[in-house]
Amino acid sequence: MSTHPDSGRVAIVTGASRGIGYGIAQALVARGDRVVITGRNEEPLKEAVERLGADRALGVAGKAHDEAHQAEVVERTMEAFGRVDYLANNAGTNPVFGPLAELDLGVARKVFETNVLSALGFAQQTHRAWMKENGGAIVNIASVAGVSASPLVGAYGMSKAAMVNLTLQLAAEMAPGVRANAIAPAVVKTKFAAVLYEGREEQAAAAYPLGRLGVPEDIGGAAAFLLSDAAAWITGQTLVVDGGIFLTASVGG
Repeated sequence: MSTHPDSGRVAIVTGASRGIGYGIAQALVARGDRVVITGRNEEPLKEAVERLGADRALGVAGKAHDEAHQAEVVERTMEAFGRVDYLANNAGTNPVFGPLAELDLGVARKVFETNVLSALGFAQQTHRAWMKENGGAIVNIASVAGVSASPLVGAYGMSKAAMVNLTLQLAAEMAPGVRANAIAPAVVKTKFAAVLYEGREEQAAAAYPLGRLGVPEDIGGAAAFLLSDAAAWITGQTLVVDGGIFLTASVGG
């Protein structure tokens, strides 16, 4: 039996078997929401559901950009819980590291399909199934790479900039019933971002005014706020959650 309160609200969190997505699901479950989490692989998803509580969480495996998977997730959410109040689009990929001048365009398409079109697809499906008639809130996980130049991860940065704009479009078009906001994290300690800090975490963290890298709970807390009534008058915003890293980017050092 779960010891959590029951809010009566339901969320879909994509890419949530670990990392930031799991951090968001955890924060929502802790305050009493039920969650449906997605991920590519069945096994880690099952483990995540067990940790969250089988009475509070449901896992649906599949690829985020697959429209049939998007439809199945929303269908199973409606079958199990009868509503979908919140959507957190976290699923993402960054399979390439190098200059844009040498970027394989096929890889760039894959990045956009997974990072941007999947978020749009899930927004369309949840809107159709519940939010259009009943209202709701969406959070898209963007990145500081989407609001600044990020050499060598340009395709990823471009896709995250597109997510920021997708957030603006959804906020404008789906108001007043549905709010849409984005979060732009700096480096968060996850398997996904390990290449950016592994073996040199202390050095990487030294650049941050708050003295550490992010952890999934930092983003979970921000997402839980934006997906709550406390944020009822906030839409179309991108909240930078970066440990103060942008403060160090002043001209003239």
